[in-house]
This record gives sequence, structure tokens and C-alpha cells, in this order.
Amino acid sequence: MPFALLVLLVALASPALAQTAPERGALLYGNHCVECHGVQMHWREQRLARDWTSLKYQVRRWQGEARLQWSEADIDAVTRHLNDTIYRFPQPQPQARR
Repeated sequence: MPFALLVLLVALASPALAQTAPERGALLYGNHCVECHGVQMHWREQRLARDWTSLKYQVRRWQGEARLQWSEADIDAVTRHLNDTIYRFPQPQPQARR
């Protein structure tokens, strides 16, 4: 294994360098969405996000339109970032496993 690849793998696996979901959501949004979606987009009266479910749907929809191929974790991270910083919708509680 080339040394550079080994260093990269160790760095990515390091807990100190791991991104939390809110940080990842902010980075993804900043890199891929803010170009077209300024803050005014989210505060307009005609906004399509009216609750947690519709917000997540719009994140999923637009990442698909942009062909970003985000994982479900990425979609969730961006949804959480938008909800924490702008919308403040109640979030569904995770269901307990039986």
C-alpha cells in the first residue's frame, strides 16, 4: 500500500479529525447549495419546507437534481444543519428497536 494512501486512511479514521453531522451538513451545504440558495430562499413565504419531513424531502430532491449522490447520512446532516440554523422544526423521535 502506498505510504500516502496509508496516511490518508489513518487520518480519516482518527476520531480527532472526524466530522460531526452538523459540521458535515454545514460543509456540504456551503460547498453545494449556498450558491443558489441564499438565506432569503429559506425565509420566503413560498418556501416548500413546512416541517421536518418536507425539509428532508427538499434536501433529497435538490441533491438529486444536482447529481451529488449523497448518502442518506449526508442528506440527514444537511437537513439537520438547515433545521438547526434556520427552520427549527420539531424532529421525529427515533423509534426504539424491538
